[in-house]
Amino acid sequence: MASTYTTNLRLTKQGDGDNPNSWGQVLNDGVISLADQAIAGYTEVSIGSAATVNLTANDGADDQSRNAFLKITGSVGHVATSIFLVIPNKSKSYSVLNAVSVSAGAVDSVVMMRVAGNTGVTLGRSSTTFQHVVCDGTSVRSANLLPNNVCIADNLFVGNNAQIAGTVTVAGAGTFKAAVSVEGAAKFASTVTVSGAANFKSTVTVEGAQVNKSTILLEGAVSLDDAPVHQTITTIADAASIVMNMATNNQFLVTLGGDRTLAAPTNLTVGQTGHIYCIQNSGGGHTLGYNSVFQFAGGSDPVVTPAGGAVNLLVFSVRATDKVDAVMVNDLK
Repeated sequence: MASTYTTNLRLTKQGDGDNPNSWGQVLNDGVISLADQAIAGYTEVSIGSAATVNLTANDGADDQSRNAFLKITGSVGHVATSIFLVIPNKSKSYSVLNAVSVSAGAVDSVVMMRVAGNTGVTLGRSSTTFQHVVCDGTSVRSANLLPNNVCIADNLFVGNNAQIAGTVTVAGAGTFKAAVSVEGAAKFASTVTVSGAANFKSTVTVEGAQVNKSTILLEGAVSLDDAPVHQTITTIADAASIVMNMATNNQFLVTLGGDRTLAAPTNLTVGQTGHIYCIQNSGGGHTLGYNSVFQFAGGSDPVVTPAGGAVNLLVFSVRATDKVDAVMVNDLK
């Protein structure tokens, strides 16, 4: 009776009466050694110019895809900006170290692990941190759902979306390459970098710098210890009608080259605050009018200081989408 193989790990199942003089060797090579590989095996997979890299899968013999730990090396972005690392359509978990380098100008290049033609997971790049992924026989997903409190004594690196249902505490830096959602309190003792959308539903404490490259939603308190919060100032081109786009910034500057009107800001959000520096050009003498959305004390529009180079600061708060309460501070020196 011919040998068969187990479904997921491809271990040898000897048939009755098979290998009468060598069954022990077949057991050692085709079962015990391969089980060792599946539990604790480590292998390196080098990716080259091909857009798809298929991990080897051999029945009853050594292969790449049976290993528990995979280190991915090579480079992405030179020939292909997305490389698919294809594994067998069998249930299995992997710990993956995606240590590939990225070609200059190709920072968005990725390595995705998947079963051919199915949902995969983008592997975060790191030379030191493994990512745990699970294949259910069809789809590959990152094992990043942490249902309880999380305490990490060193740096935290998340290569894909992170959803944490409890508290997260990171003693080092936190790096999230995609979206992050934290339903409990979050405390970061060093720098936090979030490349995707961030949703924190409770208190957030950041003791280092914080860099958010997309939308951030904070539903709880925010505490920043010795970590200043700052924005750049957006310079608006001088025009007869000056428009602030509140979807892009809260702080603006315009140099008045003539008599101007401050138009109703676009994309207002109730509760939003901001300011705009209104600076006279070297000639000065220009006036500034206001759209009716701006509300001033006593209903009187403020007058900008007319002297050449005079700096005037309009500070405002959005009470309603058609009500922007404002105060002018004149002639700052």
